[in-house]
Amino acid sequence: MIAYVLYSALAGLAFLAFLLYLRNPYFLKDLNYTVTAIKIAMQLRKFKKQKPFYSILDRFLDKVARHPQKKFILFEDSSYTYSQADKESNRVARALSTHAKLKEGDTVALFLGNEPQFVWVWLALTKLGCTASLLNYNIRSKSLLHCFSCCEAKVLVAGADLRDAVEEVLPTLNQQGVRVFILSEECDGEGIESLSDKVQQASDQPLSPELRANINIKSPALYIYTSGTTGLPKAAVINHERLWLASFLQAVSGVRSDDIIYIYLPLYHSAGFLMGLCGAIDKGLTIVLRRKFSASQFWNDCRKYNVTVIQYIGEIMRYLCNAPKRDNDRDHKVRLALGNGIRADIWADFLQRFGDIRICECYGATEGNIGFVNYVGKVGAIGREHFLHKMGCPYALIRYDTEKEEPVRNSKGFCIEVPRGETGLLVAKIGERTPFSGYAKNKQQTEKKKLRDVFVKGDFYFNSGDLLKIDNEGFVFFQDRIGDTFRWKGENVATTEVADHLLMVDCVEEANVYGVKVPGHEGRIGMASLKLKENMDFDGKTTYQHVKNYLPSYARPRFIRIQVIKSSHLVPATLHPLVAETGHAVKLCQLFQDLFI
Repeated sequence: MIAYVLYSALAGLAFLAFLLYLRNPYFLKDLNYTVTAIKIAMQLRKFKKQKPFYSILDRFLDKVARHPQKKFILFEDSSYTYSQADKESNRVARALSTHAKLKEGDTVALFLGNEPQFVWVWLALTKLGCTASLLNYNIRSKSLLHCFSCCEAKVLVAGADLRDAVEEVLPTLNQQGVRVFILSEECDGEGIESLSDKVQQASDQPLSPELRANINIKSPALYIYTSGTTGLPKAAVINHERLWLASFLQAVSGVRSDDIIYIYLPLYHSAGFLMGLCGAIDKGLTIVLRRKFSASQFWNDCRKYNVTVIQYIGEIMRYLCNAPKRDNDRDHKVRLALGNGIRADIWADFLQRFGDIRICECYGATEGNIGFVNYVGKVGAIGREHFLHKMGCPYALIRYDTEKEEPVRNSKGFCIEVPRGETGLLVAKIGERTPFSGYAKNKQQTEKKKLRDVFVKGDFYFNSGDLLKIDNEGFVFFQDRIGDTFRWKGENVATTEVADHLLMVDCVEEANVYGVKVPGHEGRIGMASLKLKENMDFDGKTTYQHVKNYLPSYARPRFIRIQVIKSSHLVPATLHPLVAETGHAVKLCQLFQDLFI
């Protein structure tokens, strides 16, 4: 009798599960996400209450104690264990404490490429209770100086290969009292100090936790720069709570502690640093670190280091699919790809060519308070709605007028939520559980990202600047980006910043910069529409040199439209032999092509 009841109960549960599956074929994956999300929420709650505060650094130190000889970073022909990384960062911390007089609460700017020293310096700063400002190593001149005014850094640590860029702005940095250190063993330049020699002489003994005793979960951990919507780079404030949340993405994606992750995305961005490096520390992974992406060496590296997890942005996947096919394309151990921006067609091509790799597409902004994860693997989707997610982080897609460039409001002055299947602007409620820290020393741009009185009087929502669509199954799809920005080569390009630099060229009176789509490429490519000063021709060589000197490669416009006044109207025209008309735009001459394409 008991057996009969038991079998009946099991049959009933099996039938119920079958009915749930028919109604929702993603039930099991939704359930798995639910369990993972609850575990993460409990873990974060524990960290918030724990005293002293438990940071990602403490997680690293726990991993050092647990498996000191496990490989932490594999870089070119060198390898470093967790124990070695700990000792190297101790040396850096002691050298900076002694020679730069750093103390808890200070901000230090890191101007380094992807190399182990980047990680050692960051760990060292965290051990001292300092905040790291992660500078994009492509920026120069005005943009580079601007980044210091954002975060008020007292010290700059730069790579030896970036010394020329530092020397361009050195007089201003010295005037501002910024101490400048170069990672080299000697330095004969005035105003610049060597650091590597001082590190080698320092002790590798552990530092006292008292040095960071006042750091808590709301303290700023990092400044990560983003172009946002307009103007020069803005320093997004990343506190320790947000750092933890970003690092948990690996757990949501199914990363295991025995995985080996390949990081080649720049560490100055949230993808490489937060999702990659910090996520790897949380799980105790081995990291294969590469200076830059190489399509020809990508799979060779994966095979050489037995990589099991890769990161990506959309362009990377297209480059890999466009590379010449090889007989060993499926000869690798990669099982998971984590990233964002992959097109549906590239997604399908990638899986067909390189094998059964689980792609976990995600969505989020460095400074934002909302994100999505496509934990199901639906091709083309950037995420999936989940009731727990929406409970913890209320959001909505609202109707947006693309011509007026503002949300549509009803007769009562409130925004209108779009129905399923329609495109709308993503907004996320700002609250205690979903804060928006904004940009350091930039109240104007911080306020610009806030929407007031969205659904009720007095509410605040974060304006993502992205148009999304949610289908009837709850999958989220990216549609377009609004505002004065576009994305190219995996970087945000602020049109105002590019236009400001073009206006510095003598022959240019007005400049309007925007992004245009190019077949076969993700994102948008830069186009500049220029009005020339009266009685002046377009000076291609000067413009080329100015753009090269002051803008990173991804922000340089590839197309120029020259406007002239004719019968009181502006019309496109070719004014200089260095440019040749191509369709509706004027493409830069071979001189420009050598630099840009």
